[in-house]
Amino acid sequence: MTPRRADSAAAAEAELVARLRAGDEAAFVELAARHQAAMLRLASAFVPSPAVAEEVVQDTWVAVLRGIDRFEGRASFKTWLLAILVNRAKSTGMSEARNVPIGDVGSAVDPSRFDAGGAWSSPPRHWVEESEDRLMARGLRGRLEATLRRLPPRQRAIVILRDIDGLDSDEVCRVLDISAGNQRVLLHRARSRLRQALEEFIDA
Repeated sequence: MTPRRADSAAAAEAELVARLRAGDEAAFVELAARHQAAMLRLASAFVPSPAVAEEVVQDTWVAVLRGIDRFEGRASFKTWLLAILVNRAKSTGMSEARNVPIGDVGSAVDPSRFDAGGAWSSPPRHWVEESEDRLMARGLRGRLEATLRRLPPRQRAIVILRDIDGLDSDEVCRVLDISAGNQRVLLHRARSRLRQALEEFIDA
C-alpha cells in the first residue's frame, strides 16, 4: 500500500471509530466487516477450534463496544483491537507461556539461510524454476497449512500477523505484548519450520 493510500485508509478508519463512539451501528458493521477475517485467523492461533475462535471474536467486539471511549489512538485501531482479542484468547488458557522456552529457541533450518531481515537469503532448490506450478499445487498449500497449525500459538500468531496481515514488528509486539527480541526469535523459528516443510515438499 502506498503512503497516500495508507493515509487515506487510516483517515477512513478514524472516521469510523468516531462514528462508533457516537453510537453509529453502521460504523460497527463496517469495522466488523473490515477486521473479522483477521480476528478469526489470529484467534485460531490460540484456541482449539473454529467455534471457540468465533466466541473469542464475539467477546472481543463486546469489549470494544464497552471500552471504545478508552481508545486513545496512540496505536492504530486494528492494533488496539487485536491486542484485546489476544487477551481474550489467552484467558482460555490455550496460549503459550509468556517467555520463550529454552527448547523453542533453536532453528529448524540453518539460520544462515535467512538474511538480516528474516527473509530467505536464497530460495529453496527448484523454487525459481517451478514457483508458479508449486504455488498452485494443492499439496503445497496443504503442507504449509498443516505446518502452520502445528506451530506453538504465539509462533502461529506472529506468522499470521506479519506474513498474512502485514503488521510490522512494533505492531506485533504491541498486539502480543512481547519484546522486540522475543518477536524476532519466535518469527525466525516459525519461518524456519515453514521453510523446512516447503523444501521437503519441493524435494520430495
